[in-house]
Amino acid sequence: MKLFKQILTLLLCCLLVQFSTEAESFGPTGQSNTQAPAPTPTQPVQQTPQELQQLVAPIALYPDALVAQILAAATYPAEIVEADRWMQSHSNLKGEELAREVDKQFWDPSVKALAQFPSVLENMDKNLSWTSSLGDAYANQQQDVTDAVQTLRQQAHKVGHLNSNEQETVRTQGNTVVIEPANPEVVYVPQYDPWLVYGEPIVAYPGWYAEPGLFLAGVGIGFGIGFGVGFFGGFGWGWHHWGYDWHGRSVIYNHNTYISHSRTIVNRNNFSRNNSNRGNFNHANFNHANASHGNAFHGGGSSSFHAQSGTRSSAFSGFDHGGNVRGFSSRGRSSFGGGFRAGGFHGGGGFHGGGGRR
Repeated sequence: MKLFKQILTLLLCCLLVQFSTEAESFGPTGQSNTQAPAPTPTQPVQQTPQELQQLVAPIALYPDALVAQILAAATYPAEIVEADRWMQSHSNLKGEELAREVDKQFWDPSVKALAQFPSVLENMDKNLSWTSSLGDAYANQQQDVTDAVQTLRQQAHKVGHLNSNEQETVRTQGNTVVIEPANPEVVYVPQYDPWLVYGEPIVAYPGWYAEPGLFLAGVGIGFGIGFGVGFFGGFGWGWHHWGYDWHGRSVIYNHNTYISHSRTIVNRNNFSRNNSNRGNFNHANFNHANASHGNAFHGGGSSSFHAQSGTRSSAFSGFDHGGNVRGFSSRGRSSFGGGFRAGGFHGGGGFHGGGGRR
């Protein structure tokens, strides 16, 4: 009898140990507490070469340094708005006086540099969805954006629309097409239809507004008034401080690779890996109504933000949607630029000093 009790006790102990082990494996809720693997960070959506070509088409044939300034400034869409409003309310300033007042502003050097080309700055303001998408693309696909510019230049050169003339020098270095002012002190911004000039038509960016001073109807390239950049030479953001490293595929500022510290455009590669504000492009909450340093939409005395008819509902919609161009529209206006002729029209009496407004 004593032996039976010992065997029964031992059996009950074994059963109790087994039950306890199985209960621990399920946890208090009766479910396995094996942790699921951490989710993999979402990879940024990459734009296709065709979408990137659509984005850079309006600026691909600009001189190298101007392309650099535009791509860098596009990462600061709020400051683009502020700067254009400021320029409009200070249209009386010219030459060195304009340069001194621009230098006092809080803007990024790339945005200040565009004060030398007010029509370019105004175009970026009026096409703000495109501008923010361009900045987003440069932040996240810098090499691909560079390749898109060169692809379009090669196409324009192949169909005979991009050649050296009195306004600019065009030269090739292998597969690289370089565009520079013929006179380093006077910069001409080419005028062309970005959807036709490259040979095979490109679908226009949705809601694109054709700035009259930069648009030329037809398939050729024209030139208007030259912008004198000498007045801006004494400032660190002036024309001669910018360039493009086509081999390294990056904007050059003061002989170094340009690094944006924009809080509006997110470098999704760095952001998804670190979930922090590290990297070249920092992310922070952005109030569409009030940018830091002032009201982005009402700066410079402008009474309201003006959206062009047919544009997306949000001025920053390119940024809101990650800069991804998903919709397309039929080709828009194409009748601007009357009186200009392809190949080198010099309107308005020639040289326009100091980068003042036309």
